[in-house]
Amino acid sequence: MQLFPIAEYWWLYLIFLGFVGFMIVLDLGVFHRKAHKISMREAGIWSVVWVSLALLFNWGLMHYAAHSFAGNPRLMAIPGFDPLLASRQVGLEFLTGYVVEKALAVDNIFVFIVIFSYFNIPTQYQHRILFYGILGALFFRGVFIAIGSVLMTWHAVVVIFGVLLLFTGLKMLFTSDKEMDPEKNPMLRLVRKFLPVTTKIEGPEFFVRKNGVLMATPLFLCLAFLEFSDVIFAVDSIPAIFAITKEPFIVFTSNIFAILGLRSMYFLLANVMHKFHYLKHGLAFVLMFVGLKMVWLNEAFDGKFPISWSLMIISGILIVSIIASLLFKPNSSKSTQVPSA
Repeated sequence: MQLFPIAEYWWLYLIFLGFVGFMIVLDLGVFHRKAHKISMREAGIWSVVWVSLALLFNWGLMHYAAHSFAGNPRLMAIPGFDPLLASRQVGLEFLTGYVVEKALAVDNIFVFIVIFSYFNIPTQYQHRILFYGILGALFFRGVFIAIGSVLMTWHAVVVIFGVLLLFTGLKMLFTSDKEMDPEKNPMLRLVRKFLPVTTKIEGPEFFVRKNGVLMATPLFLCLAFLEFSDVIFAVDSIPAIFAITKEPFIVFTSNIFAILGLRSMYFLLANVMHKFHYLKHGLAFVLMFVGLKMVWLNEAFDGKFPISWSLMIISGILIVSIIASLLFKPNSSKSTQVPSA
């Protein structure tokens, strides 16, 4: 039984979407209205803002849940149901899902660095591309979560996705990174098939008209690549968070908060990502642990592996991988930085 069925809590989704829309308008329309290079200080401030908002939302959701569940006849009719324990479970599930999505977003940063470097995007235009890229990501994640909430009701589908996460984690652990070739990306081939593309960047514009012909710019190609990459990432991240919680509202909100903070995290970490060379191994173990939960652990613990244990295990894996990266140098490391303007 869902704690937040959409038929009963549809207005909660609307309020959350309204908040997200307000923050997006405030972000682009006020604070980033003019294209400029994002400094480490600015990225750090926005990173703190987004994380603080996520934690504040989690606190508010937990307290609202305790009040709402206690006054809900449908839930109180369940033998042994404790609204206080259920609200704490909601808070832990949101926090764990948020940590997982934040961690998996690190992989997106590696891709962002490669894509911006390949298209030679000046730093002052990178925020604009990431902004619209994240708008697209919000839409696609919403669609995937809606589909996932239906598919994950079948145990066989849960096991299949669990095996997929195990395989993905093992592949990430034992295979070295390959250089990405955007020219082979099917999305870019599709864009070039239907739209002529300018040979140079035309300021912050995604499209320009030359001699009466509408043409895409390299910024739009870069955006198309980012959107396609996020769809691929969602194949791993959405099942991973459904392994943490079966509540679509928690999946949706924790996922959205992680995505909203992705831009600031990119500008904050892009120039130091090469220092965390063991973080990818940590992410691989996180995916394998989540896959193991879906395939075996949840069933072994009467349908639900303790969420507090999940949070400790996932946080521990990430902390160990970060500490190992700082203490031990790889045999050969490449320094990856944000391309300069």
